[in-house]
Amino acid sequence: MKFRNTIVSKLTILAALCAFQTPVLAQTQIDSIAQVKVLRLQVTDFLKSQSGFKSVSQIALSPDGKYLAWNISGTTQGGRAIYIASLQHPDKPVQVTAASVGQSANESEPVWSPDSKSIAFLSDEGKKGQLQLFVAAVNGLQIAKAQQYSNFKGYVSRLQWSPNGQSIGVLYVDNATRNPSPVAAKGKTVGVIDSLGNHDVQQLALINLADKKQTTLSPKGVYVFEYDWSPDNKKVAYLASLPPGDDNWYIAKLYKQAIGTTQNELIYQPAKQIALPRWSPDGKQIAFIEGLMSDQGVTGGEVFTVNESGIANAQNHTPGRKSSPAWFNWQADGTLIFTEQASGQTVVNQLNLQTNQVTKLWQTTDAIRAGRGGSSLSIVGKPSAPTVALIRSSWNKLPDVWAGKLSAPVQLTNFNPETKLPQLSVANVEWDNENWHVQGWLQYPVGYDSTRTYPLLVNAHGGPAGTGKPSQGTAIYAQLGYFVFFPNPRGSLGQGNAFTEANRRDWGYGDLRDILTGVDAVKKKVNIDNNRIGLFGWSYGGSTAMFAITQTQRFKAVVAGAGAADWLSYYGQNSIDKWMKPYFGASPYDDPAIYARSSAMTFIKNIQTPVLILVGELDGESPPAQSLQYWHALKELGKPAQLVIYEGEGHAFIKPEDRVDVLVRSLEWFKKYLPATK
Repeated sequence: MKFRNTIVSKLTILAALCAFQTPVLAQTQIDSIAQVKVLRLQVTDFLKSQSGFKSVSQIALSPDGKYLAWNISGTTQGGRAIYIASLQHPDKPVQVTAASVGQSANESEPVWSPDSKSIAFLSDEGKKGQLQLFVAAVNGLQIAKAQQYSNFKGYVSRLQWSPNGQSIGVLYVDNATRNPSPVAAKGKTVGVIDSLGNHDVQQLALINLADKKQTTLSPKGVYVFEYDWSPDNKKVAYLASLPPGDDNWYIAKLYKQAIGTTQNELIYQPAKQIALPRWSPDGKQIAFIEGLMSDQGVTGGEVFTVNESGIANAQNHTPGRKSSPAWFNWQADGTLIFTEQASGQTVVNQLNLQTNQVTKLWQTTDAIRAGRGGSSLSIVGKPSAPTVALIRSSWNKLPDVWAGKLSAPVQLTNFNPETKLPQLSVANVEWDNENWHVQGWLQYPVGYDSTRTYPLLVNAHGGPAGTGKPSQGTAIYAQLGYFVFFPNPRGSLGQGNAFTEANRRDWGYGDLRDILTGVDAVKKKVNIDNNRIGLFGWSYGGSTAMFAITQTQRFKAVVAGAGAADWLSYYGQNSIDKWMKPYFGASPYDDPAIYARSSAMTFIKNIQTPVLILVGELDGESPPAQSLQYWHALKELGKPAQLVIYEGEGHAFIKPEDRVDVLVRSLEWFKKYLPATK
């Protein structure tokens, strides 16, 4: 088993995997085997073009603001590599590695020491797949040989230096049986079953750099998700619950624990989900984001603070915003720099916690990140003039490093000068429905001709607390002559907490009406053939696809990936059932009617639309039994349907050949029922 730092949410699967599944023709009835072979070659070439470039995924500014470190894949060394560069001369990077000369390793999570004189990172040098902690002393771009500081046997992630630079914290799963992520393939369920879920426990461990001694801080049997050091080095704050971690993240609470003790202290028990616990510079408060979140790692809600004593009630500093704060960073003066999703934009703001006044600093339609957190930044310097670094990408822009003034970062790298992306034409679409303002994105077909009529594919995103937008992976649809619409209906992030909560106890109704009125808004902009409108999605998007065609005949073909057809049985089958109660208000044992109301199986006889159903054999989030139940009913009722279960795959597909197959089958399906040309 290889334990690599890949945390993928249901929303990420939609963006990445659904890019590998969409428009075009049913294999069982295809006219020519040769056509399938040609299409498969086209898709394989397309995916190679999407994966053959260098891709930067993590970036960190040194605390003195002079140097950058980044993690990149696709280099000649193979694996993932870490480089350090001067902020003034980013074109002359120097590699920092634990690997021997001529060897490669998978290396990630570069983290600077507080004095900017060392850099810590993870590397599987010496044993492929098993990451260890390494630290290298640096003097400018002069890098000493990296030293190993751990001997882990399991999954390790989330390095963080102590403020005094004497220790490094890590999250660690001893003898892990799988990556600690609900989208990873689950193990087989066999033998005596006396408890629910996987019982791997992710602990907080501290490594003393003076003697390399490793100490487990968090109490035995407590699963830790995120943590932060107090500025005086004496305590940590963390989000934790009892195992299993996949499921119990949804009920995690905020704790603090003194270094050297074995007991933690509850600070805050949230009403919803929380993320990003961060101590204030004076050590008196802890800030976090709380909101209705359907996926760990897809953060959106409102910014709260609580006294570190836990005595005072938590205070909401962004109530009623028509946006979704996603990430923040304390400044030395006690203000916060925070990012948010706002009606299709990523916005960077400054928040005065005394007055709750928000000042907009910068915004973009691009995706930005610095590390694990979406919309995150690496930020250092004085609050009045901080320096930031970020990775920026979009549907027409490969990931590159940007840095500089917070209000106007500039591009510093061009990792793929020879790569020519298909230039997508994309339009923002906004509309109103039932007192809600809704937003989405419309991707145009290549060579769009306003005198022609085109088919439309609607992409229902995962989550449901997420957002959808075009990416480089959706370019193949445009090349094949399809419009693709990415609506963000009620339940999505980006329009405020009330909007995100508006689909509670209403899945498949208000959100579907938002999607359908969005299709009407698209039709007012461009020529769409009403008889060639399709729907596809993965995870919650797959569930939306399964249900939508029980309520409307608007869609003429559907691809449903990793969906749920019967929420009552789903509750007892999946590995993360605790995300359900916040949405339905009760378990199906207490309120079965509300679950049945949103289940496709309740209305299965209404379906007339051809459906392609795709799922992984070991999917714990969306068990294949759901897809099998849906397919079985359709076949018995004589409806056109095809089911494909992929061996060994979880919610996130790993095997390249399976990703190719998903896209090819989807393209075949849509090509049969929604041809790009009539």
